[in-house]
Amino acid sequence: MSQPLVQSDSVFTSNDNNTCVNLNDYNDDDLKEREILILNQQSKSQLALSDLNSPEFQLKSNLPRVNLTFPDTSVNSPALKMSPNGKIFFFDIDNCLYHRSTRIHDLMQIYIHRYFKKHLHLNDKEAHDLHMHYYKQYGLALEGLVRLHKVDAMEYNKVVDDALPLDKILTPNPKLRNLLLDLKKSGKVERLWLFTNAYKNHGLKVIELLGLGDIFDGLSFCDYNNFPLICKPMEGAFEKAFIESGAVNKENVYFIDDSEINVKAARKFDWGKVIQYVELDSDLPEDLNAYPALDIHIVRSIMDLRSVCSELF
Repeated sequence: MSQPLVQSDSVFTSNDNNTCVNLNDYNDDDLKEREILILNQQSKSQLALSDLNSPEFQLKSNLPRVNLTFPDTSVNSPALKMSPNGKIFFFDIDNCLYHRSTRIHDLMQIYIHRYFKKHLHLNDKEAHDLHMHYYKQYGLALEGLVRLHKVDAMEYNKVVDDALPLDKILTPNPKLRNLLLDLKKSGKVERLWLFTNAYKNHGLKVIELLGLGDIFDGLSFCDYNNFPLICKPMEGAFEKAFIESGAVNKENVYFIDDSEINVKAARKFDWGKVIQYVELDSDLPEDLNAYPALDIHIVRSIMDLRSVCSELF
């Protein structure tokens, strides 16, 4: 079993291989990144040694290929229209299809913070404040960088989203796969659709590693090749996803996202059943008591969809 790291003054020692790391060689961002990766690796190693025959590792040994039907990139057209009463379920990806405990979000924040510091020549506080300002104003920090600093979004993507070591963190999720398959096989949902603010590379990699690559019908993403960027919670992003998916009636749309501003936007734009996934108590909305009036449902586990959306199973 993998052993934890032992800290002694400014040196970390791994009991596995007796390697030493001088903490003075790393800045705060480096140390945070290293901690997240080590803890994730130890968790995966322990699981591998203790449960080699688990469904997770059976699925990992035979990951389904990612096979999205729509949109058809060869003709660059939206999906064929659904039936008039057909239901479609939109799923956010990050911190929604996997647990926040993976700390992928934390890693992404580190990479974004580095980018702000390096490319805008800012100190830690300046980088943090500007990052948060752009996120709150635009829904995506990158939007502010592209809009106001002429940043190349695809270059940014290479050193932020594409740089995430997802294969060292994510493992297949058979329980979620079974839930989605039950939803798909029920005959009550015409399409399952991914809807993310990330670029497509990231979204496709995540669903592959989770063992969900063959389940979804399509993907709507923030296209970093186009300016201005169109991302949630902008109305244009919701309109784009609706059109791309071939959806017909907003009342028949289901949507789950971990972001408070995104679910409130979906409600504002008259999407049908809106669900916020809140994994941590600290992320519960301050106006939680108003959610019933807003007709926004809260789930504390994505597996709760079986009860919150029982009409679909």
